[in-house]
Amino acid sequence: MQALGEDGKTEQNFREEVRRWLAEVFKDPIVRVLLENSHFTRVQLETLLIDLLAEGVVGRPLSFEEKAQLRISRGRVSRGAFNRTLRQARRNTLRSLYTVLLLGYLGVLESPRLEPYMEIGSRLRNYVEAYRRARGQERRRILGTLERELQESLRKLAEPRAISSRPEA
Repeated sequence: MQALGEDGKTEQNFREEVRRWLAEVFKDPIVRVLLENSHFTRVQLETLLIDLLAEGVVGRPLSFEEKAQLRISRGRVSRGAFNRTLRQARRNTLRSLYTVLLLGYLGVLESPRLEPYMEIGSRLRNYVEAYRRARGQERRRILGTLERELQESLRKLAEPRAISSRPEA
């Protein structure tokens, strides 16, 4: 028999809820483009999301053993394997943040060549706000347009030449 949580949900229900949430995250085409061009592997991002956000989805604290059982990309893993992947994801996060801080400190972020990246950040925020506000057909129409625009912009900006000082050949 499954143990019941404080709200009457079984542990299996909690796992299914988190796994559904993770599956939805990885279906998002914007997440796919961003992930493809980030310092994370899919497993690292999944592990980091579980560590940072799963408790909010479940509504209670989770042990590392419970978190290790929530992964969807490789099924159940040991607590040790989960923690190793989590360490890698945290290290990649910190290195990325320090890279942004370093570039900001050196004034590189103010370069006109990086303006398209700042603009896409603003458009991503608009995408998230539109997604939260819209309903039904309007939601699908707005999101379809935004997704196409953002995917194309992100793909262009993912090219190393996007920040080159040389003109396109």
